[in-house]
Amino acid sequence: MPLIVRDAASHVVLITIDNQAKRNAMSREMLAELAALWDRLACDPACRAIVITGAGEKGFCAGADIGGDLTASPEMAATINRSLLKTSVFPKPIIAAVNGDCAGGGVELLLATDIRAAAPHARFGLPEVRFAIYPFGGATVKLVEQIGYVHAMDLILTGRLVDAQTAARLGLINEVVAADALLDWAIAKAGTIAANSPAAVQAVKTQISTTIAEHTQALEAREQSLGDRVRASPDFKEGVAAFLEKRKPEYR
Repeated sequence: MPLIVRDAASHVVLITIDNQAKRNAMSREMLAELAALWDRLACDPACRAIVITGAGEKGFCAGADIGGDLTASPEMAATINRSLLKTSVFPKPIIAAVNGDCAGGGVELLLATDIRAAAPHARFGLPEVRFAIYPFGGATVKLVEQIGYVHAMDLILTGRLVDAQTAARLGLINEVVAADALLDWAIAKAGTIAANSPAAVQAVKTQISTTIAEHTQALEAREQSLGDRVRASPDFKEGVAAFLEKRKPEYR
């Protein structure tokens, strides 16, 4: 299964993204599966906190599987929004255990989590503009709010990767934890939250989640228009071809 779901502790659910051949990049089928899983967990009274991580040691999530279907339909956009909790209100706290590279849509998934730690070897970045891809998953709104304007613009516009220590300094993650202790750290953090009042915790999370979702939703029409403009440009064809051919794009 591309998404492995199990109970990790009392009232704590562990989600593992498993596509190790592609550094846990997510296909469209995986995105749809994750969207449905969020819906189920939101309504499950036994779930009070969630930990999300990647399988193996190389990748937390490398974003969307660019080698797959890249057509854009309103239905697919809705699935991406739900899978990355871009405009959704979600009442349960999510802890991220970033066990490896976190890039593109992986960062946008990270932005939907509440508390985050990473292994020392993890790297973070939004390389979309390097390959003429618009970051549809919420980075243009959420990243500025979470780490500040200049840091967000640096990451989004350069497409560079930063290490875990830099991500912690920027406030993208809470702390760096040894790789062999990372998952235990995340499960313990989730367990502490799950032991608190579910009514109070979920009320707090719902309020904060609603504020973020409403702000993002208000900008969604313009985001789709700008993204469609990029997708219709000659740059898009060249950028995706360069990515698949593992070469530097040549934009004219």
